[in-house]
Amino acid sequence: VWTGIISIFPNLIRTVLKDGVVGRAIARGDLGLTMFDPRDYAKDAHRTVDDRPFGGGPGMVMMAGPLSASVSEARRLCPTENPVTVYLSPQGTTFTQSLAKEFATLPGLVLVAGRYEGVDERFIEREIDLELSIGDFVLSGGELAAMVVLDAVARLLPGVVGNPDSIKSESHMDGLLDFPHYTRPREFDGNGVPDVLLQGDHSAIEEWRQKQALYRTWMKRPDMLLGKELNEVERAMLVDVIDGLGKTLSPSVGEEGDGVDASE
Repeated sequence: VWTGIISIFPNLIRTVLKDGVVGRAIARGDLGLTMFDPRDYAKDAHRTVDDRPFGGGPGMVMMAGPLSASVSEARRLCPTENPVTVYLSPQGTTFTQSLAKEFATLPGLVLVAGRYEGVDERFIEREIDLELSIGDFVLSGGELAAMVVLDAVARLLPGVVGNPDSIKSESHMDGLLDFPHYTRPREFDGNGVPDVLLQGDHSAIEEWRQKQALYRTWMKRPDMLLGKELNEVERAMLVDVIDGLGKTLSPSVGEEGDGVDASE
């Protein structure tokens, strides 16, 4: 995946992304990363990229011209035609693991990190394919959001994460939260490790992990179950989990069209 990031703070992004999963992906050539600073495409000697908003109001707005020129240069340098251009914005579609998987299959991606009060709307209308949010909160700029997206995408690329099996069991990868993990020592501050993990029965361990994933999802993110199609084994496990809690399915779960019904 070739990625271009448009930001007035390119060194901030370079510093953070030089290590860890993304740094390894770049070093191996699995992920191409090129930075574009809108100041380099400004038309005046002061390299101005922002101005006061028409109609008045607080703060400054990023100008369409330098941003559009940055996107044009990113598209020109992208090895493939028509990279998807994404603007990181609190008003965008919420970023999910499903989108991360989709982005990981793209040959080219351009991420635009805004600043100040936002960007000129004409730039969005002209250049942006998708507005994307990482949550219902406001950051000082889009750089952190861009790095979140890039990290989530990079770890899905073949060979980036050392053990590919570790990705398969992570939260959200199969529509469920992850199961609990334990390591040495066997006892910590009076708390032990579940016996099933110590007995070497891999079938029993796998069943325990599946039940724990269903339990965690039911308790912490039941909304995730609404859109998930459970197979017969998973349905039976979910029934066991709920029976063990002494609870019943809420009316909203398993209604027609919701995709989940543990009672079937």
